[in-house]
Amino acid sequence: MTLAFSPGRIGSLTLANRIVMPPMQRYEGTAEGFATDYHVNHYARRARGGVGLVILESTAISPEGRLMGDDIGIFSEAHALALSRIAAAVKAEGAPALVQLSHGGRKSRPYGGGPLLAPSAVAYDERYGMPQAMTEADIEKLIADFRIAARRAIDSGFAGVELHAAHGYLLHQFLSPLSNRRDDEYGGDEDRRAVLPARIIRAVRDELGPQPVVTMRISASDNADSGLTPEMAARALSYLAGHGLDAVHVSAGGLVPPAAQTMPLVESLACAEIIRSALSIPVIAVGGINNLADVEAILSTGKADFVAIGRPLLIYPDLSRIL
Repeated sequence: MTLAFSPGRIGSLTLANRIVMPPMQRYEGTAEGFATDYHVNHYARRARGGVGLVILESTAISPEGRLMGDDIGIFSEAHALALSRIAAAVKAEGAPALVQLSHGGRKSRPYGGGPLLAPSAVAYDERYGMPQAMTEADIEKLIADFRIAARRAIDSGFAGVELHAAHGYLLHQFLSPLSNRRDDEYGGDEDRRAVLPARIIRAVRDELGPQPVVTMRISASDNADSGLTPEMAARALSYLAGHGLDAVHVSAGGLVPPAAQTMPLVESLACAEIIRSALSIPVIAVGGINNLADVEAILSTGKADFVAIGRPLLIYPDLSRIL
């Protein structure tokens, strides 16, 4: 047996193997943000293909936090009911599933013309436009939206949630000095930039209790001067992990244009390794990993505890055809 196909634990979950299906946008949601039959079939098929864990694509916690016009949401009971069909289908194929909860912040496409919100009035680019700096009331609503969305996810049959703090979206915007220029308790030095993500983790954990899994996806590097570095991300995560995280999913980029920033595999793995050395919870590596030799090397050298394989699964849903 290879390390890739050995069991592993994330929080209360025992996974059959170390391979994770990461969140990947499918652009198949309705205009109102509802999941469809497409999503049910798509995720169930990858679960049947043998992955140890399925993480759903970015799922908006509020209409104003949607990333695009055809993503999916969990901001009403009706949205949660549509998602429950996915949870049941994936579970029937033998794999647990998490929902990735997100708010786009300054990279949102608000549904219904809501405000474009961000830590500070700093635009991503001209296409998105200038956001409003969030007020205390906005922040309290955001925390409540994450908490309610997490409850809906668990009540819909999912094993847990992943909080999206990567790729330039709202929680990433709070963590990075390039986008967070606040001078209150939520901005300034590294510790204060992590206060809001910590409050959200705590609110979600308080709502769900100890059993459901709570993970976070983070961009460990902004790939930009004066932005987040892996060392800075590791320090933030050392603090955030103590508020109730079960694992960290390490990605990179997305905070500043171009939107599709990518890092070579060796650099992505260096980020994961730095973070893993700072934490006592499992780390999921991701980014350009698509063969068994790479997976085995990552696991055997301790760079990560689990490995996410993304785009190859879109082409070949069976792990045996990839690995």
